[in-house]
Amino acid sequence: MAAPELLQRLLTAPGPSGYETAASAVWREAASAFAEVSSDAMGSSVARVSGTSDGPLLVVLGHIDEIGLIVTYVDEKGFLFFRGVGGWRPEVLLGQRVELLTREGSIPGVIGRQGRKRPKPGDKVEQLEHDHLHLDIGARDRKQALELVRLGDVAVIAGEPVELPNNRLASRALDNRLGAYVALEAARLVSEAGGAPGDVAAVAAVQEEVGDFGGARTSVFSLQPQVALAVDVTDATDVPEADLKSWGESKLAGGPVINRGSTINPKVFDLLVETAEAERISYTVNVSAGDTQTDMDAAYVSRAGIATGLISLATRYIHTPTELVSLDDVEAAARLVAAFAQRLEPGHDFTR
Repeated sequence: MAAPELLQRLLTAPGPSGYETAASAVWREAASAFAEVSSDAMGSSVARVSGTSDGPLLVVLGHIDEIGLIVTYVDEKGFLFFRGVGGWRPEVLLGQRVELLTREGSIPGVIGRQGRKRPKPGDKVEQLEHDHLHLDIGARDRKQALELVRLGDVAVIAGEPVELPNNRLASRALDNRLGAYVALEAARLVSEAGGAPGDVAAVAAVQEEVGDFGGARTSVFSLQPQVALAVDVTDATDVPEADLKSWGESKLAGGPVINRGSTINPKVFDLLVETAEAERISYTVNVSAGDTQTDMDAAYVSRAGIATGLISLATRYIHTPTELVSLDDVEAAARLVAAFAQRLEPGHDFTR
């Protein structure tokens, strides 16, 4: 299975939290082919497919922002210093090529490390910290650097998605262009089928990585759904030395991960499992005892409370430039969400 063209375009469009414009434009362009499309002051996008009767409104949330870097200071030699937009480990960043987003377009750069004294035999190796890193754009000095970039410009890791054997894809920004893609693809499948009993609204939410799930929080408040699903990535545990007892089983090509736990509506969970089994979609179950660290955490407490579920995609190496996923799982997740929407008949009761 080749990576879908839309997913490829989403993954190559830069869009750190708060700077999602390019990725959101790709998403809205694709959505306009089959749905009513809107956006808001936050930058979140909605693709709404009309229902065939009075079934409940289903909102499907996938955040479209990715982690990145933001320029905070330029020294006299023209080196740029930065903070992470979202969570990075410093050892992941060292030596990476980056694409800086500036008012004149994108410019290349690399991430380097400050100079160090030559170690002597027996010296303890210094642990790498974010403060040891800087961006090098080839500038001669501070003046030239500031002609090219402004404080507050952001950067993403440079590189194209790579297709691997067994329908696997490696790329930056799988967290969470995958969720935004699945939400939109599920809405497209519903439209292609002639609609579901109620409206289905796919949301490409912004600013998940940097705060209190801002885009999801405002979108769900505005749309007022009866049911919501968040789609996000979760750490795959089919890697060496994985702690299955703590993290559960999440494996590539194992199907979507359906989450169950304290904040997840049990009737939504049961209906997702029923749907997966009826559609012969393989799945695994993940367990959370509280916060899920996804947009679901904002959705379920919106207004007077919303019946909310969470579908995850097992992904290796999250928050690195080489996140890795099974395209079979991505396709199955979209089918699961679309089939779930078809089961939301008028009067469906999700009260506990």
